[in-house]
Amino acid sequence: MAAETHQVPDDESVRELAANIFPPDWVNPEPAPTYNLAVIGAGTAGLVAAAGAAGLGAKVALIERQHMGGDCLNVGCVPSKALLRAARAYADVRDAAAYGVEVPPGVRVNFAAVMARMRRLRAHLSPVDSAARFRSLGVDVFLGQGRFSGPDTIAVGGKTLRFRKAVIATGARAAAPPIPGLAAAGYLTNETVFALTERPQRLAVIGAGPLGCELAQAFARFGSQVSLLEMAPQLLGREDPDAAQRVATALRRDGVEIHLGCTIPNVERASTDKVLHLVAHGRSSPLPVDEIFVGTGRAANVADLGLDAAGVAFDSTRGIQVNDWLQTTNRRIYAAGDVCSPYKFTHMADAQARIVIRNALFGGRAKASALTIPWCTYTDPEVAHVGLSARAAAARGIAVQTFVQELADVDRAVLDGETDGCVKVHVRRGSDRLVGATIVARHAGEMLSELTLAMSRGIGVASLAQVIHPYPTQALAFQRLGDAYNRTRLTPVVKTLFERWLAWTR
Repeated sequence: MAAETHQVPDDESVRELAANIFPPDWVNPEPAPTYNLAVIGAGTAGLVAAAGAAGLGAKVALIERQHMGGDCLNVGCVPSKALLRAARAYADVRDAAAYGVEVPPGVRVNFAAVMARMRRLRAHLSPVDSAARFRSLGVDVFLGQGRFSGPDTIAVGGKTLRFRKAVIATGARAAAPPIPGLAAAGYLTNETVFALTERPQRLAVIGAGPLGCELAQAFARFGSQVSLLEMAPQLLGREDPDAAQRVATALRRDGVEIHLGCTIPNVERASTDKVLHLVAHGRSSPLPVDEIFVGTGRAANVADLGLDAAGVAFDSTRGIQVNDWLQTTNRRIYAAGDVCSPYKFTHMADAQARIVIRNALFGGRAKASALTIPWCTYTDPEVAHVGLSARAAAARGIAVQTFVQELADVDRAVLDGETDGCVKVHVRRGSDRLVGATIVARHAGEMLSELTLAMSRGIGVASLAQVIHPYPTQALAFQRLGDAYNRTRLTPVVKTLFERWLAWTR
C-alpha cells in the first residue's frame, strides 16, 4: 500500500537540505581493509554510533541509502515541531485578549509561510547530520543500498566492506491500516505531509497516537476542519486516562472533532472528495474530506538488507530480533533504534546507540532493559511520562500510592493562564521510591527530566521537598508533591504535637 505523493517545493531550503543529506555528486571512498564498526542507516541511532565510535579512534563505515539524518531530521521531530511552534504562536495571538492584549480582528495563518519556515529551519539544522560532516569526523560514508553479503561483509555500490562488528540502524517507516479503498483514495503520512504547500480545508487523521494528536491540533489551529479517528476508547492509549482526557478537551477546544471507538470499513473517491465511511456505536456515517493523514503506527525497515545471508533473525513487522545487550542472532552484529525497539523515539535510538558502542567495541554488558525511558507528546498542553502508569504497576503486582498536584494550585501556572494540567507521581507503597510519573502542562517535556533523574538514580519523592525550586515556577509542583508525601509519614502523635506547636507559634 503506497501513500499519496506530493511535489516537494523546489526552493533554496530544499536544495540546501538535499546537498547535505544526499549530495548528488558524492563519491564513495575506497573501503578500508577492515572496519571496527560498520553502520547501516544514518538516522539518529546510526549517526550517534558512527560519531561515537570514530571519536574513540575506531575505523567506521556509515552506509545510507536514502537521506542522512533519518526520519527525525527529514520527516519527523524537526519538521513537526516547527509546525507545532507556529500553531502555538497562532493560539497565543488568538487567546491574547485573556491577558489584556488587544489584537485586531482577522488574524490568520499563512500556511505557505509556515511550511517555508519549517523547510528553512530544517535545512539550517541539516549540516550536523550531513555526509560532509561525518567525513570530517573520519567516518567513511557510503551512499547507496547496503546489503549483508555474509556474516561479516556488506556490499554497497559495487564494493565489499569487511567488518569486525556492525550495527543495523535502518529505522522504521509509516504503516497504514488495511482499509479497503484507502490506497486508491490516496493518503498522507509523516513522509509526505511536510511537502504540502496548501492547507487542506478538511482533514481526516486516522490514529489518535502522539503524531495524530499533534498534527490534528496543529492543522485545526491553522484553520483546517479536522476529524480525529481512533478505534480505541481513548486517545493516546499508552497514557494515563486522566491525562488523555485533558488532551482531548484541549483538542476539542481548538475545533478538532474526535471520533473514538470507531472503525473505517472502507474509503472511496467521490468527485474531488475522499469519503471515509465511519461506524461507531452501531451507526454508520460518511465523512468527506480533502486529505487523509495516517498516523497509526510504524513498521521496521528490514527489507533488502541481506539479513538471511548475515544470519540475523527478524520479523517483518516488529523488526530485528535482539537480546538485552542489543546483539542480533549474529553476535558480531547489533541493532539500535526503531528497527528493533518497541519505543520508537529519537532519544531512545540515541541511548541504544550508546549501549552498542560500549558493548560492541569494549565488550561491555550494558543492558537496554536498564534504561529509564521518558517520552513526551507535544500537544498543547503536552503530556510527558516516565516509568509505569498505575495500570501497568497493578498489572505487575506492584502496589503504589499516587500523589497528584493540580497546576490550578501552583501560582506560576495561575499567572501564566496554564492551569489545565497536573503532575501525577506513583510511589511504591511503603516507600518514597518513584515508580512512574505523568505531567500534563504546556512545557511538560521540559519539566519531566527532574523526575526522570530521580527515578534513574533512585532518589525518592521525599527528597524533592528538600530541593529549593525557584519561585514562581511551575516546577514547584514537584516540591509540593514531596511535601504531600512527607505529610503521610507523620504519625498521629507527631502530627498532633506539630499542630500544637504551630498553634503556639501563632
